[in-house]
Amino acid sequence: MNIATKKYYYGDIPEDSGGSNEIKDSSKASPPAGGGGLEGATEWPLWEIFIRSKQGLDHKHAGSLHAADAQMAIENARDVYTRRMEGVSIWAVESKYIHASNPDEAEQLYEPANDKVYRHPTFYDLPDEVGHM
Repeated sequence: MNIATKKYYYGDIPEDSGGSNEIKDSSKASPPAGGGGLEGATEWPLWEIFIRSKQGLDHKHAGSLHAADAQMAIENARDVYTRRMEGVSIWAVESKYIHASNPDEAEQLYEPANDKVYRHPTFYDLPDEVGHM
């Protein structure tokens, strides 16, 4: 009797099993898409995690993690970044979709704003009744 066992990690389980408990001979099956095992986990995409601590506040970047899909990224973010009920909302964004400006080009990017001094209300005199504004 030849029984082969294979250890799968979250996200690597083939979808064709349909949730049955049937034992299949894994030597005939092709390897899972993630490569199977821990070496496949390094091939998962990187996700940036944003947590909102309270209703009405903005989301803050909490960190990054690798996950097979968005649902797994949110579940892992919940376990890693909100262990003590710190958040009410989690955003998971795949890192390849985040684009940032180049810090070396900041002068060119923000130069037009310096020409519009009327957008900076620093030359107004505020009455004392206004208080802190």
